Amino acid sequence: MAPTILIVDDEGDFIELVKFRLSALGCEFLVANDGVQALSQARQFKPDLILLDILLPDLDGISVCEILKRQPATKKIPIIFMSALSAGVTKRTVAMQAEDFFTKPLDLPRLERRVGELLHNH
Repeated sequence: MAPTILIVDDEGDFIELVKFRLSALGCEFLVANDGVQALSQARQFKPDLILLDILLPDLDGISVCEILKRQPATKKIPIIFMSALSAGVTKRTVAMQAEDFFTKPLDLPRLERRVGELLHNH
């Protein structure tokens, strides 16, 4: 069974770029365009990895991460933040047990390597 990645971002072109780049890993993709959809998708499908933007409509990515990490059914899902915000947010992501933080524009080769590592170890 192919690993599943939930991509959470409100920019459709960005989602398509990430899906295209990570398709070589043989993954299946779920998509959410806001924080509320992200929580629903994560709870329903329990993906192998979540790529999570911070600046989202309805509920920001930091809140989504905090909620998922408190729930037994989703707390072990690895999360990678992707954001245009500066690396100053990184300290908070580490404290919340997010696995990594990528600043937009993404270093796509590095993202592909990191996703591969996390899926291999999950």
